Amino acid sequence: MCRRAFLRYDGPVEERRTRLAILGSTGSIGRQTLDVVSKYRREFEVVALSAGRNADLLAAQVVEVRPRFVDALERTPVLEDAVRSVGAVWLPAEEIAAHPDVDLVVVATVGAAGLLPTLAALRARKAVALANKEVLVMAGHLVRRELERSGGELRPIDSEHSAIWQSLWGEEGHAIRRIILTASGGAFRDRTLDELARVSPEEALDHPTWRMGPKITVDSATLMNKGMETIEAAWLFGVPMERVEVVIHRESVIHSLVEFSDGSVKAQLGVPDMRLPILCALAYPKRLPEPVAPLLDLAAYGQLTFGKPDFDRFPCLRLAMEAGRLGGTYPAVMAAADEVAVARFLAGELGFLDIPAVIERALERHEPIPDPSLEEVLAADAWARQVAGAVPAGAW
Repeated sequence: MCRRAFLRYDGPVEERRTRLAILGSTGSIGRQTLDVVSKYRREFEVVALSAGRNADLLAAQVVEVRPRFVDALERTPVLEDAVRSVGAVWLPAEEIAAHPDVDLVVVATVGAAGLLPTLAALRARKAVALANKEVLVMAGHLVRRELERSGGELRPIDSEHSAIWQSLWGEEGHAIRRIILTASGGAFRDRTLDELARVSPEEALDHPTWRMGPKITVDSATLMNKGMETIEAAWLFGVPMERVEVVIHRESVIHSLVEFSDGSVKAQLGVPDMRLPILCALAYPKRLPEPVAPLLDLAAYGQLTFGKPDFDRFPCLRLAMEAGRLGGTYPAVMAAADEVAVARFLAGELGFLDIPAVIERALERHEPIPDPSLEEVLAADAWARQVAGAVPAGAW
């Protein structure tokens, strides 16, 4: 597959500010995106905000940023007042994503909610800065087709995919032998299986390196996030799943690596701060001069360590990679079942080891469709949610 559609830049840098729509503005990535924008007001203008149910925070963001368009799942009186006070207009996320006054859409939502706005933005030839893993996991083939048909642009925000993307700059036409994704190992990288059976949601949310939203933090603890990232990498960079590998790198300094056909390996390093890949995606193809995070001090780290992932202790990684290799509707089922299982774990309904058991149950029961339409992807997602919601605790 050609990588060009994902890395397209066909003209000079415009002098006017880039007009941003931030979908998922109240989540971790959304808040950090707004923090980056606040430091580069001459470069970026936020014209739209969209969020889920955190209406109070969204209301505060609306008053601070003064966007033209707003969308929310839950409209409280406080939020309604804030929107009215700045003269903003209510608009569905899909319409925001395709609006002519938007240059770049930041998709920072969680789960299936990011799929339709992403497709709408690409259909309208927008640039999309993607932080939502499930979009490519669920429907990478549909996103790929829309990119090739419309000529839109996709810029990764995940630190790992940003690292791969940056390593590929100037490398068009050179064959990729391997993509090596680094993983911190999550909050429980040193726990035994017996210990994993007893961990609490509070422990799972205490990540050793990154500060993220609750769903992705649990996915990091199970290594599901890394499994999803292998599927993302395959779609983003046009390589088969067999060429995507995972290595445990506790320090989270090397964000990922690319090995080329001649044996050369390129890596991207940086402090573990999501504002750096966010800024990279927003500013591309420019490198803005002032850092938004502390400088990298390798001497302070002393050494960097690497190891192989343990598929027995962390079966979610295996399940995700298997779903990616099988393709079709399997990844959509896997992602939806994981979303439900994580929500049930955080609510105290399931144990930590029940999460992979729920996902495996859904995958075993699924009757796959090899090349699904959008409707079939969404139907598989809905079906998996029903199955995952019905699996009892103790399934592992």
